[in-house]
Amino acid sequence: MDINKFRVPEGEKLDLNDHQTDFTADYTAKDDAVKDLKRNIKRLRKLQSVLYADNKHSLLIIFQAMDAAGKDGAIKHVMSGLNPQGTQVFSFKKPSAEERDHGYLWRCMKATPEKGRIGIFNRSYYEDVLVVRVHPVILQTSQLPDKIKNDPDIWQKRFEQIRNFEKYMTENGVHVLKFFLNVSKEEQKRRFLSRIETPEKNWKFSEADLKERGYWEDYQTAYREAIEATSSERSPWYILPADHKWFTRLAVSEVIVKKMKSIDMSYPEVSEEHMKSLQAAKVILENGG
Repeated sequence: MDINKFRVPEGEKLDLNDHQTDFTADYTAKDDAVKDLKRNIKRLRKLQSVLYADNKHSLLIIFQAMDAAGKDGAIKHVMSGLNPQGTQVFSFKKPSAEERDHGYLWRCMKATPEKGRIGIFNRSYYEDVLVVRVHPVILQTSQLPDKIKNDPDIWQKRFEQIRNFEKYMTENGVHVLKFFLNVSKEEQKRRFLSRIETPEKNWKFSEADLKERGYWEDYQTAYREAIEATSSERSPWYILPADHKWFTRLAVSEVIVKKMKSIDMSYPEVSEEHMKSLQAAKVILENGG
């Protein structure tokens, strides 16, 4: 699969209409994609082991999307083979009172992955240039000086702050991947109806979901401008088709595998002295020790 098709080049103008939501590459059957996903899960397990042992790099994976685009399912399926000890998952919802008393990056900063680990953000600091932008009342009721809240350039300034934060992370061994799961409005409608009509899915739907759907075009504009302004060579955005969950999950796994294979990491070298101690221990154990 050519994953570069989904990558947003730095500095390039973006039109979300150019990105098919139902694209499935050369896959015509779900079973084939599931088979390749399982293969990638095995690859990720091995690559994670090296990342953890090397303990010099970490990987941050950010998922952003409209409601019902499949973020939870992608995280669940793609990461199913990883060692939980080396994986951290954070879901960023409405900020707490403590979080509101800090800068908008604060709660995500303290959740970035430690060396040797994979961090996953289900939503992120990008909410503060998406939801907050679509709903101005959130900004106007925040604990910020009026000069900042009423700054006509606030979004461009936040884009710059985010770029700087991601630059800081990448220059300190944190590799950043950002996924926008691009679902169509029609497919979102179908999934919402499924949640309403299927008893065991009722809990997934709320009136707030329907309300946010009413701001669809505003969100499309906010996503387009945020992605366009913050996709970089070191911390790229990938716009992935999300109308077919099985393809989305495969595409996510392909991007992550390629990224992890590109990281200069290896198992720690064992010194000659350590090798001698290992051989000595082997002799003792083989002789009943």
